Amino acid sequence: MGLFDRLRGGDDERVVFLGIDGVPYDLVQDHPDVFENLTDIAESGSAGRLESIVPPESSACWPSLTTGVNPGETGVYGFQDRDIGSYETYVPMGKHVSATRLWDRITDDGRDATVLNVPVTFPPSSRIQRQVSGFLSPSLDAAASDDAVRQVLEDRDYKIDVNAKLGHDDDKTEFVENAHATLDARYDVFTHYLAEDDWDLFFGVFMSTDRVNHFLFGDYANDGEYKAEFLDFYRSLDAYIGEIRDGLDDDTTLIVASDHGFTELKWEVNCNQFLADEGWLSYDGDDHDSLTDIDDETRAYSLIPGRFYLNLEGREPEGVVPESEYEQTREELIADLESLTGPDGRQVCRRIVKGETVFDGDHDEIAPDLVVIPADGFDLKSGFSGKEAVFTEGPRNGMHKFENSLLYSTDADLDVAGSNLFDVTPTILDLLGVDHDEDEFDGASLLNA
Repeated sequence: MGLFDRLRGGDDERVVFLGIDGVPYDLVQDHPDVFENLTDIAESGSAGRLESIVPPESSACWPSLTTGVNPGETGVYGFQDRDIGSYETYVPMGKHVSATRLWDRITDDGRDATVLNVPVTFPPSSRIQRQVSGFLSPSLDAAASDDAVRQVLEDRDYKIDVNAKLGHDDDKTEFVENAHATLDARYDVFTHYLAEDDWDLFFGVFMSTDRVNHFLFGDYANDGEYKAEFLDFYRSLDAYIGEIRDGLDDDTTLIVASDHGFTELKWEVNCNQFLADEGWLSYDGDDHDSLTDIDDETRAYSLIPGRFYLNLEGREPEGVVPESEYEQTREELIADLESLTGPDGRQVCRRIVKGETVFDGDHDEIAPDLVVIPADGFDLKSGFSGKEAVFTEGPRNGMHKFENSLLYSTDADLDVAGSNLFDVTPTILDLLGVDHDEDEFDGASLLNA
């Protein structure tokens, strides 16, 4: 038995899931000296590349990973979504996730779940035994599911997220220190509740990895000023994963996974500026800062990340593209997007996906008509103001990548080859012995029968 010994008796299987947001598989593979514990898990258990979803953005990825279904079912497509029949937009929260979460299935089966720091879970659920909502929670008090949890967070100087504004400074010293402090406090709270030993599913996410990647990945890729600090951060993360692994008993399976990969960022691509330059989008007046400011000559617009919508009659409130011309107009937009090349002459769009090929479900009314998966180095932005050029540079030097997320597990019977985010929920349900219908999911269990 390990540090987190079972207190309740019985021999039911249990699962600890540790999310490491945005950590690429190749990073771990290329640095076994930094990731000694993950490397050991791969050698004795199972590991491999995990394909992300379209679009590979955390706000869409975590709802899909924790439900096993695509955004057409979850109803969450990205960091910003559009109201049905309106040009008003909103930032999706946990209440906007329409599909059933993994931990709710656990609870319905009479089991207990502890859920900490998962993005897009605010407000915390009252259905499970304890939860701390993650990314986009407005405050620490609001993120905690009850007063006892809130006190634990306060006592351990817990932070919901890294202070990303510090990453904008040329001197990244304070940013790196803040990232470590956030990681340390997260680990402290995780181990506190792991030791409580009253859970069947422990589901916790380290989000600070995504923040470090956004601001330091370019340094890592190019032997830059902060490469050593980047790798030191990951050495600390791996050590924490190892300590958690070593404390688990033989009836508990550990799964470590990321929601998307990462790569170096060279150029921010202002998609709505591109559409305006090409005659697809125009505004009602000179002052414009949101989708509501487009005029009645607009044929297409974009929302982050890389989602493109036709201004369609009958769907958009002031749509101008007739339904009879939908396919022709969409093909014209595809052609224009395929012609977009960056300052270095490379094609920006590596792959253009039609919405109906990846989005299907009861909540696909706001699905985009196209999603662009960009070539490495081009980060697709979709603001409506403040950009006069299509290609600009910002403070970030790392960007999300569709390929190259990862899954590691202490269970050697998981077949990770060819897996994707939709497979995680049915796999955990199988490991826990919770009955479910495989047809409910877009993925399938990775557990070999």
